[in-house]
Amino acid sequence: EVQLQASGGGLVQEGGSLILSCEASGLIFDDYGFGWFRQSPGKGREGIAYINVYDGSTYYAESVKGRFTLSSDKAKNTVYMRMNNLAPEDTAVYYCAAGGDRDFDIGFESDLYKYWGQGTQVTVSS
Repeated sequence: EVQLQASGGGLVQEGGSLILSCEASGLIFDDYGFGWFRQSPGKGREGIAYINVYDGSTYYAESVKGRFTLSSDKAKNTVYMRMNNLAPEDTAVYYCAAGGDRDFDIGFESDLYKYWGQGTQVTVSS
């Protein structure tokens, strides 16, 4: 059974930082791309970051580029997203997802993701 366990969310002040983790089990970690999506009340789901674990390539939405950074630890089957300079508009539930394969980057095409984690809440206070 494939599981994606997202963690690391919490309450942080504006300008602060958080690191979200997405631990995967039940799959061959570097066969997949991992994306992070977020959703806040009244808004649609937004794809914000993607990493091809096999070759390390990353993509970021304009809304987070320069502030969020993805990395992966193949020994721990975990993808990390460091979020710096957080703003109130970053408040959302953050989801990690796995899909595609090492040769096909699916970016922010949410319909192409096969597995989804349960979400972790990030709240940024002003």
